[in-house]
Amino acid sequence: MLRSYRRLFAIPHVGSLLSWSLASRLYMPGQPIAITFLVADWTGSYTKAGLVVGLLILGTALVAPMRGRMADRGHAARIVVVCGVVYAAGLSAIALLPAERWWAALPLALATGLFSPPANQIVRALWPRLTRGRDLQAVYAAEATLQELLFVLGPMLAAGAVAFADARVALVVLAATALVGSLGFAAALRRAGVADAAPPAGEASAHEASTGAAGPRPSLLASGGFVLFIAMLFALVAGIIGVDLVLVAWANELNSPALAMVLAAVWALGSLVGGLVAGALPGTPRLSRRFAGSALGIVLLVPFFPPVTHLPTPMLILPVLFASGLFIAPTLAAAMGRLSATAPPDRRAEAFGWMTTAQTAGSAATSPLMGALMDWGGIASGAAGAAALVVLAAAISPFLPVGRAEPEEPEGGRGAPDTAARPAEGESAREGRGR
Repeated sequence: MLRSYRRLFAIPHVGSLLSWSLASRLYMPGQPIAITFLVADWTGSYTKAGLVVGLLILGTALVAPMRGRMADRGHAARIVVVCGVVYAAGLSAIALLPAERWWAALPLALATGLFSPPANQIVRALWPRLTRGRDLQAVYAAEATLQELLFVLGPMLAAGAVAFADARVALVVLAATALVGSLGFAAALRRAGVADAAPPAGEASAHEASTGAAGPRPSLLASGGFVLFIAMLFALVAGIIGVDLVLVAWANELNSPALAMVLAAVWALGSLVGGLVAGALPGTPRLSRRFAGSALGIVLLVPFFPPVTHLPTPMLILPVLFASGLFIAPTLAAAMGRLSATAPPDRRAEAFGWMTTAQTAGSAATSPLMGALMDWGGIASGAAGAAALVVLAAAISPFLPVGRAEPEEPEGGRGAPDTAARPAEGESAREGRGR
């Protein structure tokens, strides 16, 4: 397993791009915590805090495809810098508002969300230019796996800043984190010679020749397969976030808020281990099998929650939680790889922008749904709802287009293309195969 990752990080610039793209996203998981503490302290209302968080998320979802389209046309590093500076300024402005003018945070949050740094979609669109075969599979798995750490470190950063200072300081710290991460990622893009994220002319032309898609093309949403992909991601992320909410609600019902962190950490640990193992496996995985594994893992959780079962101690669910998480990161990695394989080479960042929109919308839609289910039938009902969403995503997965030269049967891994060792703007690179 380690050999596969050593080989991956030996490819020039891969480690730097991956590290800085993750650093530029560190602020994201802690953002709702800092804003909720801040606005609730100002107003005494969690509803108003939720509105501010929701508008920030809405802004991100609305423009992710547009930012991707801009990055596909070039100047990715410049876009990252501008977004990082404006986003950090927006968060800082919210933090510095007087409490009596909390309402100004509403339009500020929406405007700030419109400039959410697009590092995730840009770097995912770049991987096929720098890696291929087994290395491409490994880098998507590594990203999906390391992302799990962000959901541990980000909330810790925000909660720690609130505990040691206050919510204003916490939000400013997150703003600084977003700015530093964006500047670092832009510098990494320039060092790698891919600051212009547009694909080499030869790669785009080859795709047009193979699809007859020269000239103006319709929206990606005009493709039935792409719409299915967006629906699948929406359901998957909604189900995953649903499990997180179920764990929090269960811990709250047991009057043990700290238990939620333990349960979520074990689930994330399973995902991390699964992702590390999956990234080292040779061949192209079957997307539908990964989704079926995620669905089965979440379905298995349902009987362990009240009122179906009242465990003598919640610690008994930890092995099941660990096993349930094993397929989460591998499934997300497989989804990213499949999207990379099916999107036109010169529209990959836009395609990953739609992925961001689907994931954000799925996350936003989950809270009211899980709340209604748990109010109606208890914790197990919420878990069943989350499981149903992931089962729906698994049911959609076999109907997605396979993509360019992406056989479903496993095959031996291949090394990175020669151009990965010396990427440069305008330089042609062989396209990697999605996972």
